[in-house]
Formats: sequence, structure tokens, C-alpha cells
Amino acid sequence: MAAAALQPAVAQDEFITVASTTSTEQSGLFDHILPIFEEKTGIEVRVIAQGTGQALETGRRGDADVLFVHAKAAEEEFVAEGHGVEREPVMYNDFVFVGPGDDPAGIKGGSDAVAALQAIAEAEAPFASRGDDSGTHKAELNLWEAAGIEPSGDWYRELGQGMGPTLNTAAQMPAYTMSDRATWISFQNRGPLEIVVEGDDRLFNQYGVILVNPERHEHVKAEAGQQFIDWLVSGEGQQAIGSYEIDGQQLFFPNAQDEGA
Repeated sequence: MAAAALQPAVAQDEFITVASTTSTEQSGLFDHILPIFEEKTGIEVRVIAQGTGQALETGRRGDADVLFVHAKAAEEEFVAEGHGVEREPVMYNDFVFVGPGDDPAGIKGGSDAVAALQAIAEAEAPFASRGDDSGTHKAELNLWEAAGIEPSGDWYRELGQGMGPTLNTAAQMPAYTMSDRATWISFQNRGPLEIVVEGDDRLFNQYGVILVNPERHEHVKAEAGQQFIDWLVSGEGQQAIGSYEIDGQQLFFPNAQDEGA
């Protein structure tokens, strides 16, 4: 009887842990695609939503089976160091700058991200930074570097928070901030915020997926984790990603076959 009673629990225990950027969760993408994968395979996906830097550290500790993140250079370093098996591109969207409608820095309607940051700094207009080593934060810091500015002072707020809470804070201040477009589209509490700068090639936002190396951490569920990765980059997974919309707007664009991504 005891053995029979254990069988359902064993069957239900097939799951993988995916450490992923907050944007994939807060945008609603996982709510859209994971039920499709779970119904097909019977594998439950448990998500740890955290900034990309934190997700990579989670992978280094072996506390996740798969990483689904968006900081290509850091991802490639993770694999090169032997922590991950291989990085595969999955999808992309872009970043946008949002800010208060009265636009104290005078950047509204622009498409030059670096010029926008220079104007914000010159005006010392409030700017809310995630400050959490996420993919978005890494991209923001790269743009400040390109602008030749090391932001500091009362106008520059490092929050140490995810994208949703950062947008909430920016709306309350109000302040400029940089957001992935998917979280912005799904964000309801916009207050005075609106998109002020978009369309710069430097705002491109690529996502990748990596299996944590089971040779480093023998408890990694390599077979089930690889099933999830294979599904994400398959025609079915790519279609599921591309079909996710809010108010008629597509949030992510599948590009698993783009070898340069």
C-alpha cells in the first residue's frame, strides 16, 4: 500500500527549475507558453524570476536547471566558464525609454538613446534605474558608458528592483526609466509615464536559453531541461512565443534560427 500511495507523488514530481529575467514573467509570457509545454510533456516548469545577473549566479550555484535570460555577453561568459552547456537564441524585442509627459529633459520623440541620456543628465531630470544587475540594467549601463557619463547625484535613483516595481516607482516620482517593451506594454499603472525614446538599434534586446552544466552539478535535470530548451526553439515553441499579444501588440519575436543572435 505504501508503495502504491507514493506513485502519484513521484509522477507529479517531474519538474524543472528555470531561472529567468523578470520580464518574461511580469509580461505574462510564461503564463501563455508554459501550460502548452507542460500539457505536451508532463514536465512542470517552476520559475525563479530575478534579474539576469542574479539568474546567472543561481545557475553558477546549480540552483536551477535552465536559464532564460537577456544579456548575451554575460551568457557567453557563463558558458565559456563551463557553467552552461550551450547558449541558444530564442526571441527578441527592444528597450524603450519612458518618462513623464511634461518631459523635463526635452527628449520626447527622439530615437537616439545616448543623446537622450546626455540630455537627462544635463537637466538632472529624475531617472529611476533598476540597479539590480539585470539584463536591462546592464544594457542601461552600457548606454551611459557610450554617453561618456557616470550617473550620480540625487536625480539618479538606483532601486535594486525588478522591472515592474521600477516602473511603479518611476510613475510615482515621476522619473524617466528604461524598460523592456514587453513589460511596458503589460504595465497598467502608468500614471504620467509614456514612451519618449524608441527605435535606436542600441535598444535591441535579445533573449537566450542555457542548460546548466550537469557535469558541474550532477543534480541538474539535464534531460527534462533540454526538452524545454528544444521545445522553445522548435516550430511549436516559437509559434507560441510569437502568438503572445496584449491589446493586439506582439510582445516577443521568435528568432531561434538566427545564428548571430
